[in-house]
Amino acid sequence: MRYETIELEIDVSELRIGMHVVRLDSPWEETDFLIQGFIIQRQDDIDAIQSQCRKVVIEGKVKHTGSELQPTDDHQNRPVSRVNRIQGHVRQRNNPNTRSKDRNSHKQALTGKRVTYINKIGVEQEVNRAKSYYTEAKSVASSIMSGLRIGRALDLNKAREVVNDCVDSLLRNDDALLLLTKLKHKDEYTAEHCLNVSILSAAFGKKLGLLEEEIRTLGLCGLLHDVGKSKVPVDILQKPGALTPEEYGIMQNHTNWGRDMLMALPKVVHAAVDVAYNHHERLDGKGYPRGLVAYQIPYFAKVVAIVDTYDAITSNRVYDKGRSSMEALEIIHRCRGNQFDPDLTREFVLMIGIYPPGSIVEMKSGEVAIVIASNPRNRRKPKVMLVRDEKKQRPKKYRLLDLSREPLNSAGKPFEIAKELPDGTYGIVLHRFIDNGLTFGHQTIDEIST
Repeated sequence: MRYETIELEIDVSELRIGMHVVRLDSPWEETDFLIQGFIIQRQDDIDAIQSQCRKVVIEGKVKHTGSELQPTDDHQNRPVSRVNRIQGHVRQRNNPNTRSKDRNSHKQALTGKRVTYINKIGVEQEVNRAKSYYTEAKSVASSIMSGLRIGRALDLNKAREVVNDCVDSLLRNDDALLLLTKLKHKDEYTAEHCLNVSILSAAFGKKLGLLEEEIRTLGLCGLLHDVGKSKVPVDILQKPGALTPEEYGIMQNHTNWGRDMLMALPKVVHAAVDVAYNHHERLDGKGYPRGLVAYQIPYFAKVVAIVDTYDAITSNRVYDKGRSSMEALEIIHRCRGNQFDPDLTREFVLMIGIYPPGSIVEMKSGEVAIVIASNPRNRRKPKVMLVRDEKKQRPKKYRLLDLSREPLNSAGKPFEIAKELPDGTYGIVLHRFIDNGLTFGHQTIDEIST
């Protein structure tokens, strides 16, 4: 008897516990199932699907018995009638109505936010606690990658713990941790990148109005999105020059390795599997590993794809110097519609803003400052800390300015930002300010509002 793994479309009345649901007959965003792809574990799952769908697509092994197809023991040996085999997704891919419906539902998911969050405390009160969480989470991210490389099991509980701490901080005030994601160390890129993608993804989830538990899941997906790179040879991972086609193929395989590693965990987090497997897919079908098109890519994978690219562009890597936040956003914006979801791209650009926390900026009057907190009402007027005077000298006092309140410079004119500067300009290295205690407490800061 011959067995084969295929996708089967079945009526929801024939769902059974243990089946792996991979697609619904409705866009995921219009249902209660926010994780794309899951295994039915309870009767409640079946009841929920039956209340919202008529047909679903399941994945599994089948055995040929004459002219019929039946699920194997994986699905409790129950026969499936009226099964339509899906051949390469051609039927849905070529259906413009399906594509249009998916785009519309995706837009509705973004514009119809379910939760509106506000920062509960100021960045000044949160930055110390955020720094502690960031340090611990970075250590865990480093331990995960190094441990997997030598065959150690992934500690999912510890990963959840540090992600939850970071999300707690983001829910109190997201500026503090977003500031810390601007810290870049080339020799610690992998761990920092995984953590930064986790934090930025969770912050993005907050911006999109996701439920708190969804934000935590999205943060975990970000932390684990690149676990497959632990199987990529170090000489390829850290190669300073261009990769050969063979090396690039090995690098691309990290998505398959990541999927396999996460699927092997005792408690599978299907959203994390989706993201690890699909975060390099593109809307135009030119991504990898499977060349999926827009509607086939899981929602969280679309989110992490944007965040992953943004953090990579703004980081110092062995083969490329980090670029400014604005340049990264311009690159992502140019790729909207082809590589990235256009609605998510717009929301992400709005979240990051022109001058995100941690940016080093120069005023039109010559002073240099570090952006401490964004201003959603006016992105050009964030809260900043002046760390250099007009002559680019260190002042006697650091001054905290809320530019939205139009404080005046020495010439009696309101401070205005002229441009963003690279980290290290005029001796201003962000991580030194953080490491030395950018706490707004014991430092000499003269807060002025006029």
